[in-house]
Amino acid sequence: MSLDSITTTIDDAVSDFFDPVATTIGDIVFYTVPVAGTDLPLIVAWLVIAGLVFTAWFGLIQARKLKLAFDVVRGRYDEKDSPGEVNHFQALTAAVSGTVGLGNIAGVAVAVSIGGPGATFWMILCGLLGMATKFVEVTLGVKYREEHPDGTVSGGPMHYLPKGLAERFGRGGAQLGKVLAVLASVMILFFGLFGGNLFQTNQSYAQISSTFGGEDGFLASSAGAVLFGLVVAALVGLVLLGGIRSIASVTSRLVPAMAIMYVLACLVVILANVTAVPDAIGNILQGAFEAEGVAGGVIGALIVGFQRAAFSNEAGLGSAPIAHSAVKTKHPASEGLVALLEPFIDTVVVCTMTALTIVIAAPASWDAAREGNEIGGVTITSDAFETVLPWFPNLLTVAVLLFAFSTILTWGYYGLKAWTYLFGRSKVSETVFKVVWSVFVVAGSLLSLDSLISLADSALFLLSVFNIIGLYLLAPVVKRELDKFLAYVRDRRSGAGEPDAGSAEPETAKAP
Repeated sequence: MSLDSITTTIDDAVSDFFDPVATTIGDIVFYTVPVAGTDLPLIVAWLVIAGLVFTAWFGLIQARKLKLAFDVVRGRYDEKDSPGEVNHFQALTAAVSGTVGLGNIAGVAVAVSIGGPGATFWMILCGLLGMATKFVEVTLGVKYREEHPDGTVSGGPMHYLPKGLAERFGRGGAQLGKVLAVLASVMILFFGLFGGNLFQTNQSYAQISSTFGGEDGFLASSAGAVLFGLVVAALVGLVLLGGIRSIASVTSRLVPAMAIMYVLACLVVILANVTAVPDAIGNILQGAFEAEGVAGGVIGALIVGFQRAAFSNEAGLGSAPIAHSAVKTKHPASEGLVALLEPFIDTVVVCTMTALTIVIAAPASWDAAREGNEIGGVTITSDAFETVLPWFPNLLTVAVLLFAFSTILTWGYYGLKAWTYLFGRSKVSETVFKVVWSVFVVAGSLLSLDSLISLADSALFLLSVFNIIGLYLLAPVVKRELDKFLAYVRDRRSGAGEPDAGSAEPETAKAP
């Protein structure tokens, strides 16, 4: 029996078994209600409402403290001998590497195809709201992280939910926190293995085999697939062995380089069509309130924009605090401020640049997709670049590979922390996970396992239910941590002889 027939048999067997499960759970997690002629997934509303609540609670912190956040990233308020493993910039890039990826390239194309240009406006708004949610969850991640004797750190919802709720509500809170922590760990681990690993490898392999050689090339063969999987697995394994320091060292170079390259390419297309920019912006603004898209009307554009942004920046899902918790700091809120830059970079900058590029270039594949034809995703984005840069689709393939690689690394770290929380933090336990993770990398080049990936998406957004419940209950803790850090900032500025800028005024608690 050939390798192709074996993998096909496995794919079919897994799909036959898990399809009904994936469909049932997906129907529950992504349950929709009719709104103005279209369907609103309640899980998306749950994430957006959280963004609105925390934006109000912390007084539009994403706007008022944006400059302070950049100052923290630059190391202006660093302290010597702070506990942790990586600096603020490395923690940010490690977390961003888990969100900036195929969603920014293919997901945005889907959004502007289904919801029209107006979906871009709502995508940006959702990204701005997500900044406040990200601030809350990452502050909690750093405050309740666990520092190990060897200097390494573990953090995330599996730590701040039980510790924080026990601290605030005693025994009852501790019991609720433990249940939420176990459920969160299971969701993170499941999505990590299938969505953050297998899917990323599968899609990057499909892209590279399609671009270099096509169906008749060596890469399209079973041997090529195995070779690709083994190479990626070896590279991932080498980086994972070094822990978060190694991951941060790679992502701190890889993510900025990828983002700069991609944004510059977007700017080239935009500048080449500079006379079309005013009309494109006008279409986006007009389409936001007079939408004409497959989704139907303004509400359709709003829902699609919010949904793609939520899928892209992961604000409220509890994944990013795992990476941010490794930061070197004595002030949890300092990293919370750094983290609010994450949705800004991911959604407001990268996703918006992609949307503008597509709307301005207006490739034929986008027009076809807006008419409801089965054309979309990365094809549209690639075609938009090709209108000005005929050679860019090949470079885009490299970008997709790098995006996928950085995502596999970051989710490997997330998965490891969930694994050790569930099964114990020992050398044997960690080695078992890393072996399993590497095997999934190789499997990803051979198998698609669509039903499991669909199930993984449900797991990731089910995680937001457990996580955001805890965020609401622990928001007062975040408020206190913010006050402490702002007092420290004022002291530093005063000691340096700098004026006490208005951006560091004391916060006043606001409840929704």
